[in-house]
Amino acid sequence: MTVSIGIIGATGRAGSAITDEALKRGLSVVAFVRSADKAKEMFGDQVTIKEKDAFEIQKKDIENLDVVVDAFAIRDATKAYQHVDLAAKLVELAKNQERPRLFFILGAASLEIGGGHRLIDRLEKMPNNESFISTPREQFKEYQLLMNTKDVNWVAISPSANFIPGALADYELGENELMRNSAGKSEVTTGTVAKVIVDEILAPQHRNERFTVVNQ
Repeated sequence: MTVSIGIIGATGRAGSAITDEALKRGLSVVAFVRSADKAKEMFGDQVTIKEKDAFEIQKKDIENLDVVVDAFAIRDATKAYQHVDLAAKLVELAKNQERPRLFFILGAASLEIGGGHRLIDRLEKMPNNESFISTPREQFKEYQLLMNTKDVNWVAISPSANFIPGALADYELGENELMRNSAGKSEVTTGTVAKVIVDEILAPQHRNERFTVVNQ
């Protein structure tokens, strides 16, 4: 039986990599996108396209899916709070049912860095952080929301500190600590994250918890 997944933000940087990987692995994909034309150009007839604002998604749109991946991206930093708002909306839509399973992509801010601190604590102390701090702040709040959500089947992944475009590489999985490779870099590519997400969809290893990944 084919696994069916919905990807919110399927034409974005992370979303498109996940969509490509899912199609390569034989999953049935519903792409929730802002622009149907862009999705058509990127994926042709391989996906079912739903041109819809993420906040207009209703229960009927996702109730027949096995998994919904939240790859929602914010272009306007002043609207970073929408990460939390969308997570809360999806949690409400999926409450008290096994499917769809919700898969969230969190930032690295909530990862532990030792001494009882998280990466967000370090970012908050950086000088002149006004240009970037709103997104990690809100994604940390998203993590807190999920950790207090018990009546929904969810899983989340935090990419490493640097989440960059690129192909699949050798990688290592972790749990709640910020990881670095042998060169001391905390970095992961979209291709790696996409592969790890589809692996978790096809063979679940985590439930109501977050995990992380780093490129080797």
